[in-house]
Amino acid sequence: MLRGALLALLVALILASGVTPAQTLSHEFDSEGAAKNVVMSAESLTYDEALGLVTAAGNVEISQGQRLLIADAVSYNEFHDVMTASGNVALMEPNGEVLFADYLELSDEMREGVMRDIRILLSAETRIAANSARRTNGSRTEMNKAVFSPCKLCPVHPDEPPLWQIKAIKVVHDQQKQDVAYYDAWLEMFGIPLVYTPYFEHPDPTVKRRSGFLTPTYGSSSNLGIHLTTPYYWNISPHQDATLKPKFTSDEGVIWGSEYRERTQTGGYSLDGSLAYGDERDDNGDKTGSQALRGHLFSNGRFQVDPIWNYGYQFEQASDDTYLSFYRLNSKDTLTTRPYIEGINGRNYASGNAYFFQGLEAEDNQNQIPFVLPLVDFNHVGMPDTIGGFTTMDANLMALHRIDGADSRRLSIEGGWHLPHIGRSGSIYRLSATMRGDIYHVNNVDSAGTTRKTRARGLTGRLRPELTGEWRLPLMSRTGGIRKLIEPIVQGIISPYGGNPGEIPNEDSQDLEFDDTNLFSNNRFTGFDRVESGPRVNYGLRFGFFGLGGGRTQGMIGQSARLRADDTFNKGSGLEENFSDFVGRIRIAPAPIFDFAYRFRLTHQNFTARRNEIELASGPKAVRINIGYALLEEQISEGDTTAFANREEVVAASDVRLTRFWRINAGTRRDLTGSGGTINWYSGATYEDECFFFATSINKNFTRDRDVQPETNLLFTIRLKHLG
Repeated sequence: MLRGALLALLVALILASGVTPAQTLSHEFDSEGAAKNVVMSAESLTYDEALGLVTAAGNVEISQGQRLLIADAVSYNEFHDVMTASGNVALMEPNGEVLFADYLELSDEMREGVMRDIRILLSAETRIAANSARRTNGSRTEMNKAVFSPCKLCPVHPDEPPLWQIKAIKVVHDQQKQDVAYYDAWLEMFGIPLVYTPYFEHPDPTVKRRSGFLTPTYGSSSNLGIHLTTPYYWNISPHQDATLKPKFTSDEGVIWGSEYRERTQTGGYSLDGSLAYGDERDDNGDKTGSQALRGHLFSNGRFQVDPIWNYGYQFEQASDDTYLSFYRLNSKDTLTTRPYIEGINGRNYASGNAYFFQGLEAEDNQNQIPFVLPLVDFNHVGMPDTIGGFTTMDANLMALHRIDGADSRRLSIEGGWHLPHIGRSGSIYRLSATMRGDIYHVNNVDSAGTTRKTRARGLTGRLRPELTGEWRLPLMSRTGGIRKLIEPIVQGIISPYGGNPGEIPNEDSQDLEFDDTNLFSNNRFTGFDRVESGPRVNYGLRFGFFGLGGGRTQGMIGQSARLRADDTFNKGSGLEENFSDFVGRIRIAPAPIFDFAYRFRLTHQNFTARRNEIELASGPKAVRINIGYALLEEQISEGDTTAFANREEVVAASDVRLTRFWRINAGTRRDLTGSGGTINWYSGATYEDECFFFATSINKNFTRDRDVQPETNLLFTIRLKHLG
């Protein structure tokens, strides 16, 4: 076909008669249904009819199909159907690869040929150079005395070897199989031979997924000893894959880990698990002389039924409390299993859930940990009426069970009408009127609301009307290059006193933290089991200063006031008195190199800090420092049982880019209370360029939990990029 195309070019050349600068000749053909056209461009063209030889010279470009040949000189022998090119030869392939050579011979539409002093630029900036090569079938290239490397040469000393390269007697690149194979090969780093192999193969850079070994991780641990993780990736199908990730340790045997993922027509799911058979230990970390099989299984799935409904699950289970932390697989203190179904249709949302928990802390009693089956929610937002008001309805159904302890079943329904309005002066108003009813059936519930005694059982409930009015006035102005925002906010809520009888257990409202995020919430409790009562007013001020260059300072401060104290709130919560603590936040970010955030809760009597949270990020990208500080004052829980103690800690971290390729980091977390100390610290170094990745880190964990003892870990990761 190349012969037919070039013969047509010869006819055109003869008709053109003579030699002209920068001639461009083209011919379109379909004689045997292959390439459709050939286009040639050169500064000069000559034809020797007796020898059947076409010669092109000077910036020669020949395009045929999806291939493009560029050279200083090209000749074509029609009798042998051979094209030769010399001088700055470049052949561009359909897949984006480019072949450079000093000399080449091609035939069969540039699909067959031999080459001398060849260089190949593959995708992803990888390179192969060889003394000579043979191309067959347009997809297989066999190279002799070849070198492969994705590393760039030093611009100052280009004669020096790259960071790493593979030298081989023979290299075969098969584009159809997407493989690069090496025969009698050496791996060199900085020009020094390190590893020899008679045969080695890896996918070419066009491969996105391929079965094979992934980058291993080496390390040393004071608990596990020397360990090595060697993941193997299994590309099962376009929609399935698995990763086998055994972790070999010198002191604790092998942890057999694996992960499986699959995409289905309606969604997808994953499985992640591990098994270990090792020495059994007591709570002091001492070996008992027995062996135990331990493991875990995590799984997640999500599937679409139709445009409205989807369902899924979360599954987490471990063989025992300390397995995950002992082998440093996970740091969770509670594992959650949750099947669910949910649907969204216009302005309606519905969901059904079930919750099962596995407690991993020493004080957890699995028989007293609740499981929830079912938990059903429904939410509806109506269309706006003629004056802009809209209705809402929320319903919740919950059944909570324990093997040993209190049980409760709850049905809650709340309906409301809401009217937002913007006045002519710019004031923003919101009026809401709601009615909520809760019905409980309880068993073995302590009358004080705890779950430790067995007193109350049977039906109980409450009916809660509530009226809310809110006003805010955003005021904006501009002075020079600064835009200013001042917004006073006042919210009034009227509801009856009471509503939290001891017969209603507190299962979902124990985790209360009064702060700036819930200052204007109608109910600051996190769940349904507890409600705020009585008339109250929430008020605050929001402010902001914004520069044209992107700098800003913004924040808010506010307080809540009620006619009389509410003993439903824990002592120390900041809400137990008539006037609450002051809560607020401020953020100062004048430039990208400085970002300061402060959240606080201060007593209304003397502004003593009950909660301080500080976050500071400072420095350019080259040297970035992050500091965090938190102070949380203790709260006495409902019923004056145990209290959580004061918590005070500081976290510091730094990230320094030494050069374009080198980066170091370090950090620590420290408990500042009297019985505290350093919780953990870490440091690490990373080198990464276009062809090589190296990372090392060392960390120390000081926590103790039964057989989990303080531990020091040292890890290494080395990856030669583009080798799979």
